[in-house]
Amino acid sequence: MPRDMEAEALWELLQAERARHAAEIAERDQKIAAHEDARAADHEEIARLSRIIRDLQRTTFGARSEKLDPDQLALALEELEQELASAELRLSTPTEKTANAAKRRANRGSLPAHLQRVEQVIDIDDKTCPCCAGALHRIGEDVAERLDVIPATFRALVVRRPKYGCRACEEVVVQAPAPTRLIEGGLPTEATIAHVVVAKYADHTPLYRQAQMYARRGVVLDRSTLAHWTGTAAELLKPLHARLLEKLKASGKLFADETRAPVLDPGRGRTKLGQLWAYARDDRPWGGPAPPGVAFVYAGDRATSSPAQHLAGYRGVLQTDGYSAYKALAKGGAVELAFCWTHTRRYFHKLLDEKNPAKTPIAAEAIARIQQLYAIEDEIRGRSADERRAARQAKSAPILADLKTWLSARLELISQKSDLAKAIRYVQTHWEGLIRFVDDGRVELDTHTVERAIRPLALTRKNSLFAGSEGGAEHWAVLASLIATCKLNHVEPQAYIEDVITKLINGHLQSRLDELLPWAYAPRPAAVAA
Repeated sequence: MPRDMEAEALWELLQAERARHAAEIAERDQKIAAHEDARAADHEEIARLSRIIRDLQRTTFGARSEKLDPDQLALALEELEQELASAELRLSTPTEKTANAAKRRANRGSLPAHLQRVEQVIDIDDKTCPCCAGALHRIGEDVAERLDVIPATFRALVVRRPKYGCRACEEVVVQAPAPTRLIEGGLPTEATIAHVVVAKYADHTPLYRQAQMYARRGVVLDRSTLAHWTGTAAELLKPLHARLLEKLKASGKLFADETRAPVLDPGRGRTKLGQLWAYARDDRPWGGPAPPGVAFVYAGDRATSSPAQHLAGYRGVLQTDGYSAYKALAKGGAVELAFCWTHTRRYFHKLLDEKNPAKTPIAAEAIARIQQLYAIEDEIRGRSADERRAARQAKSAPILADLKTWLSARLELISQKSDLAKAIRYVQTHWEGLIRFVDDGRVELDTHTVERAIRPLALTRKNSLFAGSEGGAEHWAVLASLIATCKLNHVEPQAYIEDVITKLINGHLQSRLDELLPWAYAPRPAAVAA
């Protein structure tokens, strides 16, 4: 081939190679651009999900918490957080994964000291220096703790009681007495019964679901068997529930509220509406010496006479939502009623146009004035009752005086049949109880204490739908009272129920029931802080 033709062929080959290389570069740039677009879209998605989670958290814990069901919000948050974790995993580069791991280690805290530690040492195979072949020596270590779980394990406790006879006296047989059981001749230990009770009334797992869970572990127990265990435990604990209510009634300040308790009515083939009344004490916001507690009492209806029966002999302040059933208690003068500002605020909140508050100026102004009272409470929370009283008289009293005058003036300007007029008249009708907190530092601005105690009842009701009988509803009240009081005092409910049952069946004196109340098991303040 002549030199000119050879050079020309090489030149064409070079040009073709350059074109192919340029096409590869263009294709790579296109892929990089597409990848960057995808990353940007993922970042936008993560930002969107994070924004939704923040908004839902503000809705759950912010000033508008009465608008949506907190339990439903929690479920929504769970799903969104799962989606956010998935997007972050899909997007993260190795460098980002390393940085996120370091961030998690810095923020997660440490695992509780009481957990069993199972150590795993991951060491190198060769302790020879890769540089000089000398011996390596230990200069330190990295330690990481991870939370591990062993699925619930059932075991059979075999109790053997040897019998002894005398060779000389054939009729003599000596044997250690059998340990006392709650279910005589039955299968469960007291720990098993406590587990069933706590799963139902603290973790809101109906008995039929528990039976399914046990069956998956190879332990077949009929739901009716679990119900028998639960009912027997409740019957044993009834005196302790009565003593709990008695101790609460001896206080000078209580909260009260009620919630529905559907009960099966076999005669009609449907449920009837019973009622669980709640009476709670929590003096911690003003440093009171009495431990917190709550007692639930079942009644077959919402009769206005129920609180008077439950609180017979009570003398002190009763803080409620304004339901007329409680007002009968104040007629004798032994009980002073304090009402709830959160319930008052809700009347105006229902009328508020949140997108454009200017359309509902009176409702918006009422809510803003009530919020001023809560701002003062945030400043004085944790102070003594006398300090709270002094601060309220100096700061809250003028706000209340202006609010009363302002509401009266607004009422004259609006239709007397409107919902806004009803809201204002509610404030005027309950004014004496609404301002009770100004002159009594023990009184709170609202009834959130007892509402928080009632919330687990609603979860149990959602999962179980209804109680099978009025006796079952009474058992519900007994067991839920003790478990809720355990939670208020940072007591682990399963260990508590097991210990109390064991002591009662072994003859604990009824005159010493105070030793078995949940707060008697409360850990020291330092342990609670930890």
